[in-house]
Amino acid sequence: MKPIWIVDDDQSIRFVLEKALAREDLPVRSFASPRDVLAALDAGDSPQVLVSDIRMPGGSGIDLLATVKERLPGLPVIIMTAYSDLDSAVSAFQGGAFEYLPKPFDLPKAVELIRRAIGESLREAVGEERVVQMPEMLGQAPAMQDVFRAIGRLSQSHVMVLITGESGSGKELVARALHKHGPRTSGPFVAINTAAIPKDLLESELFGHERGAFTGAQTTRRGRFEQADGGTLFLDEIGDMPFDLQTRLLRVLSDGQFYRVGGHNPLKSNVRVIAATHQDLEQRVKLGAFREDLFHRLNVIRLRLPALRERREDIPALARSFLQKSAKELGVEAKRLSDEALAQLCTFDFPGNVRQLENICHWLTVMAPAQTVDAKDLPPELMGGHRSAEGGAPPVALPAAVIVPGGAALPASPPPILGTLAAPMAVPPSPTALAARPDEVPALAASAWLGDLEREARSLLDAGVPDVWDILTRKFEAQLIHTALDLTRGRRIEAAQKLGIGRNTITRKIQELGLDD
Repeated sequence: MKPIWIVDDDQSIRFVLEKALAREDLPVRSFASPRDVLAALDAGDSPQVLVSDIRMPGGSGIDLLATVKERLPGLPVIIMTAYSDLDSAVSAFQGGAFEYLPKPFDLPKAVELIRRAIGESLREAVGEERVVQMPEMLGQAPAMQDVFRAIGRLSQSHVMVLITGESGSGKELVARALHKHGPRTSGPFVAINTAAIPKDLLESELFGHERGAFTGAQTTRRGRFEQADGGTLFLDEIGDMPFDLQTRLLRVLSDGQFYRVGGHNPLKSNVRVIAATHQDLEQRVKLGAFREDLFHRLNVIRLRLPALRERREDIPALARSFLQKSAKELGVEAKRLSDEALAQLCTFDFPGNVRQLENICHWLTVMAPAQTVDAKDLPPELMGGHRSAEGGAPPVALPAAVIVPGGAALPASPPPILGTLAAPMAVPPSPTALAARPDEVPALAASAWLGDLEREARSLLDAGVPDVWDILTRKFEAQLIHTALDLTRGRRIEAAQKLGIGRNTITRKIQELGLDD
């Protein structure tokens, strides 16, 4: 038998695989770069199986895969990479790879994979490499790697796909990836949520209508099937489609023809349909809410997206990606999660899945007080819910239009203490109040300092003093910083942490307010 060729610039990877294959009595030959492999091929040598890394100095594993496939079309090639993203998986499969092996890998499984590759019959080369950036679909979890593999294998197919998974798990992202990496990438991608459109309008949305077909139809309108001609039509939440429209959809999928509402001339449909649902369609069929023949028509290839709680190992990478994305959108520096905050984040079940994680990261970008997000800065739902008012501190009233995860705004009356550093504190709070966590700060609606603030503000305003806002703000900030420094015995970094501001901010404020004097 010919040897198995291992190509990796990491000597430890080569060593581990060499020893593992030697224990299996399999011949092996190692190379540190793609150039060495090409030199061996030029010399007339050839492997039984090629196992190659993707990113190496002096050449790409994907480029090597393409070159080897030109010379040896039937050679099984296993691609290894520490960069487990959709782009790598799709590029590997489109280049004709036998399998995709993300690092770090389980050694016995790697050996088993190589044994399967040895026994694999010659296979035809697939289409050339096509690179499309999809960084939002990173995932190390085995379940996500299965999804990446499926997208890669489906990249040259026109077959219908049914995507299942909980709400927020990323079904539309997968549908877009199937389109972008598929043979219809040059055509349009058209998406429609069948649950979000009223029943009376959905038929017209899907199939279009002729002028005068119903009241208000003043012009002829093309439906989504026509708009997606030559491309992909994504039918989201297909399980909620009205039963009578399911019949029309089945006919289109069966014979490729449809009529506009009020039309008499058949139109030809040339689209690839990808459907998605969070519902159990088999159960819907049993209940008589979904046509069994339509279910079987759609259920050619089924892709199940895992819930985020099933792929907790992906939470750190996804959170970093979402924090960077939010920071870029808002034009600010990206926040960082402390180890404690990340550990807390990974224990949460995320009923809203990846979408909820993205919303939380956007919330942290806006609301977290410091660049490093601590566990106490996480939203309340990640901390086990709001503290009960019984036997604990009363909840603090939220200011108007507070941004919360999910993009909603919570209208509320202004809190008893100012939400920004915009007023003086005539009577400083106790050390206990300053040291408390934000969700433990007692409500101060009846505190005397607000009365003192009102009297001082009224006195200055009545006297016609200019710049009242700046005067009182400086007093307020100076009192806060002075109290924090007194509690921390002059340690600025600790004082900044207690105040929820950055150390650069407290240093600048001390200089501006003359507190160094």
